[in-house]
Amino acid sequence: MGRNITQKIIAAHLVEGEMVPGKEIALRIDQTLTQDATGTMAYLEFEAIGIPSVRTELSVSYIDHNTLQVGFENADDHRFLQSAAAKFGVYFSRMGNGICHQVHLERFGVPGKTLLGSDSHTPTCGGLGMLAIGAGGLDVAAAMAGYPFYVKMPEVVNVRLHGKPAPWVAAKDIILEVLRRLSVKGGLGKVMEYTGDGISYLSVPERATITNMGAELGATSSIFPSDEITRKFLAAQDREGDFVELLPDPDAEYDQVVDIDLSELEPLIALPHMPDNVVKVAGVAGQKVDQVFIGSCTNSSYTDLMRVAAILKGKMVHPEVSLVIAPGSRQVLKSLAANGALADLVDAGARILECACGPCVGVGQSPPSGGVSLRTSNRNFEGRSGTADAKIYLVSCETAAASAITGKITDPRDLGEPIEVTMPEKFPVDDRMIIPPPEHGENIELVRGPNIKPLPVASPLPEEISGEVLLKVGDNITTDHIMPAGAKILALRSNIPAISMHAFERVDATFAGRALAAGGGIVVGGLNYGQGSSREHAALAPLYLGVKAVIAKSFARIHMQNLVNFGLLPLMFEHEDDFEDIQPGDRLVIEGLRDNLAANTIKVLNATRGNTYSVKHSLSERQIQILLAGGLLKYVQARVQGESRVNK
Repeated sequence: MGRNITQKIIAAHLVEGEMVPGKEIALRIDQTLTQDATGTMAYLEFEAIGIPSVRTELSVSYIDHNTLQVGFENADDHRFLQSAAAKFGVYFSRMGNGICHQVHLERFGVPGKTLLGSDSHTPTCGGLGMLAIGAGGLDVAAAMAGYPFYVKMPEVVNVRLHGKPAPWVAAKDIILEVLRRLSVKGGLGKVMEYTGDGISYLSVPERATITNMGAELGATSSIFPSDEITRKFLAAQDREGDFVELLPDPDAEYDQVVDIDLSELEPLIALPHMPDNVVKVAGVAGQKVDQVFIGSCTNSSYTDLMRVAAILKGKMVHPEVSLVIAPGSRQVLKSLAANGALADLVDAGARILECACGPCVGVGQSPPSGGVSLRTSNRNFEGRSGTADAKIYLVSCETAAASAITGKITDPRDLGEPIEVTMPEKFPVDDRMIIPPPEHGENIELVRGPNIKPLPVASPLPEEISGEVLLKVGDNITTDHIMPAGAKILALRSNIPAISMHAFERVDATFAGRALAAGGGIVVGGLNYGQGSSREHAALAPLYLGVKAVIAKSFARIHMQNLVNFGLLPLMFEHEDDFEDIQPGDRLVIEGLRDNLAANTIKVLNATRGNTYSVKHSLSERQIQILLAGGLLKYVQARVQGESRVNK
């Protein structure tokens, strides 16, 4: 039996385990990436592990999230990150060089390699045939220290794209169609592997748009073949030597197949407040628009913005619309400046932002109260834009540009003949904004500003956990609900005591104060608890506030691992009806944990109501040992100390 692309890469990197879906495996990691919103904690964690320099083939630290410097905090973090990169042997991409996923696709991604990133949209590089996976910062720190990454062997879903995309149908519409069919939970425990004759019509940046938003499916990763289109892209980046052809075997088998006829698709739009709330643009056309944002790691490539420039050329943005555009990288911006497209954007009234994440994570350009904002980014969670009651819609660049001109949601097919954009044979390669590490950096001092506080440390799992239910939430609670982003809060990412005061504030503004007053407690959640960003702060803040366990109907992959990494116990209801019986303020008691965890026979007593519930977990033996040790940092530190003793 032949292998698919995912299986080939996993087999070549397998360190432990069997390639049986659902079984835990360990993968050797070739490359890592961090960004500044998660990177400070990751490098503090790497420092605590005690390894003098990274042991990967390549590690890159990007500055792309916290670039709005309204106080000293972000600037201090950037200075720390630059010193950490030099000390630990990491490449440093300076602020202004671009969004980590776009730049990594351009300058570092290699087909067939593994990439682990402290950002949930790391699978973007699956667009050129990498197995790229998002994770919490502590998992990335461990990978930089040379330890394998542990994950459950995924099922592999073959998404077969057939035919040529219909006029004005973009890559964004393809992934919105996948989300419409499968939902934000549809990719849990899976890798989405794209094949079919339809992929021949998609450039690498367009493929990357699709793999980027695989994160919204909850997928472990998404991947395209590495083929002639990949080779041409790498050649244009002056990296043809990195090309490796990587195709599924003719008799490759998959766990699931999804067929999409691209010729039958129409422009699509995700309505507030979830990426899978997808309908046809034509069905909601005519609604007034207040703001349009074109950018983010999903849609800020050269081909994206060239199409936007062609649509806007000779026109003016509607007087009641604010159009903001953020190129994905300095390379993209230089290309637009060189060929005149940038002038077309400016002439049309677009506001050009720096090459960074910006509005996608609520850093600047928040919509007006109750405003409608069309965005080419990947998430439209309530409040994520920085305006609590804004209505965020997700669209393609073509739909965004058409709507910016008319002032209302507009089907781009109304513009007439579709725009054709060709990839350049050569991009303006300029890596001067990427600082390589010195040959010997071990004596470099880490520069710590006053906002950088020590890491919170978890305690070993006790025999008994008890506490009141501090909060009960429903299905699809995101990490934005648990630990919000935005310009004000992102600046506190390296200060856990301060940022913890914002935990769950969009759900219950009293949570942090109540948790501290109660000495901690337990959180109860619904399905897909913790979906969204990889931010480990959604585990670190509850840890600091004394939360001991989360009991939910089910968990998103990255967040569940982050809970384990910081010593918080993730449990699931055996019977979902028990969720209804528990109410905020109830006192829960979980006894005999250290013995019952291994047997997976755990009972929860509701001391308030006198009821007992059966709960379970999906933890591996290794994850249980991490909890018993008091978190991943202590677990890895013990192994480093063991190595040191052996090598003496």
